[in-house]
Amino acid sequence: MSVLDISRWQFGITTVYHFIFVPLTIGLAPLVAGMQTAWVITGKDHWYRLTKFFGKLFLINFALGVATGIVQEFQFGMNWSEYSRFVGDVFGAPLALEALVAFFLESTFLGLWIFGWTRLPKLLHLGAIWLVAIGVNASAYFIVAANSFMQHPVGARYNPERGRAELTSIWEVLTNNTALAAFPHVVAGAFLTAGTFVAGIAGWWMVRNARSGDPAKVAEAHTMWRSGGRAGMWVIVVSGIALVLTGDIQGKLMFEQQPMKMASAESLCHTATDPNFSVLTVGTHNNCESVTHVIEVPYVLPYLAKGEFTDVTLDGVQDLQRAYIEKFGPGDYRPNLFVTYWSFRAMIGLAAGSMALVLAGLWLTRRGRVPDQRWYSWLSLLAIPTPFLANSAGWVFTEMGRQPWVVAPNPTGDPALRMTVQQGVSDHVAGTVVASLVVFTLLYGVLAVVWFYLMRRYVIAGPEQPPAHKPPGPGDTGGPGERGRAEEPAVEQLSFAY
Repeated sequence: MSVLDISRWQFGITTVYHFIFVPLTIGLAPLVAGMQTAWVITGKDHWYRLTKFFGKLFLINFALGVATGIVQEFQFGMNWSEYSRFVGDVFGAPLALEALVAFFLESTFLGLWIFGWTRLPKLLHLGAIWLVAIGVNASAYFIVAANSFMQHPVGARYNPERGRAELTSIWEVLTNNTALAAFPHVVAGAFLTAGTFVAGIAGWWMVRNARSGDPAKVAEAHTMWRSGGRAGMWVIVVSGIALVLTGDIQGKLMFEQQPMKMASAESLCHTATDPNFSVLTVGTHNNCESVTHVIEVPYVLPYLAKGEFTDVTLDGVQDLQRAYIEKFGPGDYRPNLFVTYWSFRAMIGLAAGSMALVLAGLWLTRRGRVPDQRWYSWLSLLAIPTPFLANSAGWVFTEMGRQPWVVAPNPTGDPALRMTVQQGVSDHVAGTVVASLVVFTLLYGVLAVVWFYLMRRYVIAGPEQPPAHKPPGPGDTGGPGERGRAEEPAVEQLSFAY
């Protein structure tokens, strides 16, 4: 393989692995804040225990996410130095804001939340976790804004003397319509992930406790796990609706800004009027002539593209390729059709796991019921990874469908603001990149085992038992003293997880 191929594999592997943690962090922080808010308002112990339990899992996930994300920053300079030189003035601005504003906000107040259970007044401590939730979502926005510049460059001009892009308006970069469309979709996917995570774990615990025969555990299933599970289920419902609405908006924008990506997502080889939406195809895709559309649905694709059901003409891959050659010169401007086509369908199809969980869960927990069916326990566990995989498939589609561009040309912007992946890679010896690829892959494999071990350990261990002294109530300040000393082990466990 060439240096370009190895560098792409390295960035792809580390990015997909890092993104395992990202949606759960973005979505779970507000859910934990919501659980703590419910405890502060109601004073019910089971919300306190749920906050501590899922807060511990959030901290493990956050720590691993930070550790794996740092590598991404270095790769821009090491493996993609030509890209960094070309867009560093622009691309670096939102990433700097992410570090200076969002990351410091979330990390500072996360520390206050971890160690402030017995040291901060109740409302100040609650405010800390909400600021963490705001911080992680602000961090997501700045990163989406940086990525959106690669999808649709705005707020910059090309300087021919220096051969690089120069920032003209940070406001335009941050208010890029691509970012404004992508961010709600990313957040909705994160909430779907977190909601499924909470509902899945709660569902497993509900069945386990309901079948135990222990009256105390059965009561716990009815109070704590049913409350947490249904909260997660309603998050799935709301986020699922949001995903459909935001995905529709984002899709229509992609048809305008990156028609090649959307034509590839459909394996639409030739320009057609009112083409059917393909559910299933067979063939190699990439030669574009051996693709057979087995299952198709009419009217869907024209609506996804233009919001109309008929009289919609969409450009095909082959016609766009010829147009791009005329505009940008010789080259292959088609992405990998096989990966683009199937990652788009995997993104949509894998969400069915969350939908199956919520339909079964809301029915089985209706009117105060708690499920004791073993199949629901298995469904709860099997549903948990599906939104993680769907989120990863969505990003694979977004990035692979943009190829061969690392900065895709803006159809209405500066035509010189563009760069192919080939132009952006560093001039390294292949062996050097192979060595770093092997090291990072092995290291991330070890971290994956650590992450899974810690998450499984604390999920199986379950929530802490109520402390000997009643936890601080809604009107208490939570200051140090006898109550503070009684709860100190819980604080130590949380800090250890962090």
